[in-house]
Amino acid sequence: MATKKQPSKSPGGRQAAYTARNRTKLVQSALEVLAEIGPSATIEQISAVAQVSPTTIYKYFETKDLMFAEALDLKWREWVEWSYNGAPKAQSLELVLNVARKMFWMKQTHPQFARIISNTLTNPSFLIASVQSGGAEVYKELAERGELKNQDFDKRILLWANCLTGLLTAVHVTETLSPTEADTAFGISLSIWGISEAKAAKLMSRPLVFAAVN
Repeated sequence: MATKKQPSKSPGGRQAAYTARNRTKLVQSALEVLAEIGPSATIEQISAVAQVSPTTIYKYFETKDLMFAEALDLKWREWVEWSYNGAPKAQSLELVLNVARKMFWMKQTHPQFARIISNTLTNPSFLIASVQSGGAEVYKELAERGELKNQDFDKRILLWANCLTGLLTAVHVTETLSPTEADTAFGISLSIWGISEAKAAKLMSRPLVFAAVN
């Protein structure tokens, strides 16, 4: 019986896989650099960690800032997925708020990400943009369901992003607030969304449940 000939992989497919692997390795190196040095790191410092030449890095990323942005976006998405622990996003107001509350405890659950957040908060524009863009859809859904105030939504999400960034700075950079103290301040900030003091206190009184960390 004749053996059926297996289709060979196209050169284009192999090249795409090769490019994807190299890009992934560079992104992981960028995360290491962000955790140890921060966004002020030079391309030479990145290349030393990645063990490739700066020229090789520029084959995949036009600038180091674009490389860092992709690395941060990846880590942010991983964090959000872990925080929701398989639950549908926007399932409940409490669940969405708990994702933000867990960020105060990053040093205990995700030490590398905590160092990255601390280093990048010297220029908080990325985190503010991440909260606005990454959280806007979920918060908008809650607002449309009436769980958050929908009037002037764009202004509220901007104020919310700045407030959360300030609390994270106090916990992870200046260490002027403990995670518990930040949690209390976070409850006060819920007035941005028209949440009453009584409801905020009820939401903040519920203990956080942390998923296992791989």
